[in-house]
Amino acid sequence: MKLKKLASLLCAAVLTVSAAACGSTKTESKAETESKAADTSKAEETAQPAAENAMPAEPFATNCDGSAKVTIADGKFMAGGKEIWFNGTNTPWDKWNDFGGGFNFAFWQEHFEKLHTAGVNACRIWICCNGDVGMLISPDGTFEGATTAHWEDLDSLFMLAENYQIYIMATVQSFDHYKDQNQNYEAWRTLVQSPEHTDEYVDNYIVPLVQRYDDCDYLWSVDLCNEPDWIVENKECGKLDWLSLEQYYAKACSAIHANSDVLVTVGIGMIKYNSDRQNGNKISDEELQSLDIGKYDSSLAYVDFWSTHWYEWMIPNWGVIYDHTPDDFGLDPSKPAVIGEIPAKGNDGYDIAEVYKLSYDRGYQGVFAWKSSGSDDGCGLWKDIEPAIEKMMTVCPDKIFPLGKN
Repeated sequence: MKLKKLASLLCAAVLTVSAAACGSTKTESKAETESKAADTSKAEETAQPAAENAMPAEPFATNCDGSAKVTIADGKFMAGGKEIWFNGTNTPWDKWNDFGGGFNFAFWQEHFEKLHTAGVNACRIWICCNGDVGMLISPDGTFEGATTAHWEDLDSLFMLAENYQIYIMATVQSFDHYKDQNQNYEAWRTLVQSPEHTDEYVDNYIVPLVQRYDDCDYLWSVDLCNEPDWIVENKECGKLDWLSLEQYYAKACSAIHANSDVLVTVGIGMIKYNSDRQNGNKISDEELQSLDIGKYDSSLAYVDFWSTHWYEWMIPNWGVIYDHTPDDFGLDPSKPAVIGEIPAKGNDGYDIAEVYKLSYDRGYQGVFAWKSSGSDDGCGLWKDIEPAIEKMMTVCPDKIFPLGKN
């Protein structure tokens, strides 16, 4: 635990394809079908009034003692002094905008139990899908915090994560926040382009998030944005410039490192924005630390690991990610690399079990197939992922549960 946290506790594709993942060339989000099908009405998806902006009265009650905390040493993830490999899935939501919305405890408990039994040790979960639920943001981009309901639902999530040994990569934003089909898209675009409002978001949400759950060993990382590439490339997401996004990432990285031991990354959608051998690494140390981030310590502005996404439509441009090592793509080997999204189901001949094994052999420190929950968007569901999870439990079980499987 960082000293600053202790102090605070004591005081209180070169493409212009308008595509999302799953090989789609449509301008729809990969989650749009589920968003449209949600039972929640538009009125219920409105950002809640400031009166609801309060942390729960009690701090999060963790049973962790720090022994399972994920750290990094020599370019590898470690837990309890032993190497850990993430046998992961994307479990982005049960229903769109769960947290502070329609969170279903029974679903998450049953799902985590099923994943744990099969051998999953990590999930990438979108704790805020598009910013319309659980976030207190005004039309002018002013950000006050998150609702009590949001925090209460996260308390339940992290309690279950501890019970089932599921390490969570918490994704706090997506390009969906900026899509013009959403209620608050203009507010999010304003926020990320305003240094003042970005500071409010970092101070009033990112910092409270990592401080509240820092003692929970199973919040292993924060993913600051799902596929920001589309915010830059797609008109429907505003075609914002990288500089605004990078300033948010730099500030958030610095604040996370100053206030917790939680790791941080950005889920880059295309390798071309994650490599100096392509269009430049938009989240390199040099890039983030070169920015003016005001009151935040620029020396702490860095991601801890790479989390690039890959789908089959990318093959003509960048090849097959699991046929290459991270170094082949120019990813700094001093930082671990995971494949943050990859389809569970692909074209003929695509074997997700072999994909996990090849990724392991090529030096990736984890794989997160899309997706184990939600409705089928064509990329597969849990039944498609399960063979890969089970295979890896025969390949490296001691790295998947290095401290033992409960």
